[in-house]
Amino acid sequence: MQPFQFDTVASLAVEWGGAAHIGERLGAWFTARNLLLVTDGGLRASGVLDPALASLQASGFTVTVFDAVVADPPESVLLDCVARARAAQVDIVLGFGGGSSMDVAKLAAVLIRSGQSLASLYGIGKVEGGRLPLVQVPTTAGTGSEVTNITILTTGETTKMGVVADQLYADRVLLDGALTCGLPPLHTAATGIDAMVHAIEAYTSRHRKNPISDLLACEALRLLSTHLVAACRNGNDRTAREAMLLGATLAGQAFANAPVAAVHALAYPLGGRCHIPHGLANALMLGPVLGFNLKAAAPLYARLAAPAGADLAGAGSEEGLARRFLARMLELMDASGAPRRLRDAGVAEDMLPTLAADAMLQTRLLANNPVPLEEADALALYRAAY
Repeated sequence: MQPFQFDTVASLAVEWGGAAHIGERLGAWFTARNLLLVTDGGLRASGVLDPALASLQASGFTVTVFDAVVADPPESVLLDCVARARAAQVDIVLGFGGGSSMDVAKLAAVLIRSGQSLASLYGIGKVEGGRLPLVQVPTTAGTGSEVTNITILTTGETTKMGVVADQLYADRVLLDGALTCGLPPLHTAATGIDAMVHAIEAYTSRHRKNPISDLLACEALRLLSTHLVAACRNGNDRTAREAMLLGATLAGQAFANAPVAAVHALAYPLGGRCHIPHGLANALMLGPVLGFNLKAAAPLYARLAAPAGADLAGAGSEEGLARRFLARMLELMDASGAPRRLRDAGVAEDMLPTLAADAMLQTRLLANNPVPLEEADALALYRAAY
């Protein structure tokens, strides 16, 4: 066996309705009582936060709510969050929301008491020292940010950069499937496919793929593929919602250790240039990239056919199983109702060469792809997705 290392969060709790008792949980877990809650304005306005806030206040927490997080958060949002937290002298951070809120919470927990500049953190392993206690509560089943050591920020008009550091792993994570019941079908589809991309790319990653990440990726794909369509069709299906949330978290644990690749590399420019939500961008690029990788990844795709729920009857060869897997993923994406073409998401055709050039900047991700990918390949994949 090749040497490997597997890292994840210290503690994970799963409880339907658990967010309504989060004050009791945090009170038992931590002595800190001056809490920063990081979320977005829409979630706060929806009332989803209210039971959690009431529980925190009843348990003796002073709560500062930062609800200015936006999708693909720019650096300015994080810095505003940190300034507000410092002014309030907070001593514990709670990320409550989608991937963007949890990403901001991670870096806020580091920067509130750090002397490092934000610019010095970009890259892998650049964070020095510790951070404030950090708890994450996801309200979408997609990004897996609650269990990853990665934060992505928008650094310019069209560019993004990442911070990868062990300090970004949370101390505690609470999975409450009830929080995801309000997600509309399109958002459910896009985030669910995003999570499946995490599982697939972790399983086929060229670097740090290991037996534990493989097990997590396969179980994540089984949960997600089984329950995606049901969650899209009936947003209050408790079984589907809980399975999707757990699947997304397992996929997050997998790709935090076996990093993602070309689907993400091609998705990031769609977010930066065209402001397409990250989950939807991944969904749009998944089919073309799977086809491109087939020549090298067929043995791995063949092993994912069963977890994905593909029809295995008469598949025959390894390549046959791999093609059944690819067909199953396309079938799931069609059934989910998510847009399938870049043109349907408002991308202009003359933008494709620019997107291809931007994708080449994602060297950290492209290095993990089963097949080397050049700019001409990226352009061909965008055209295939168009």
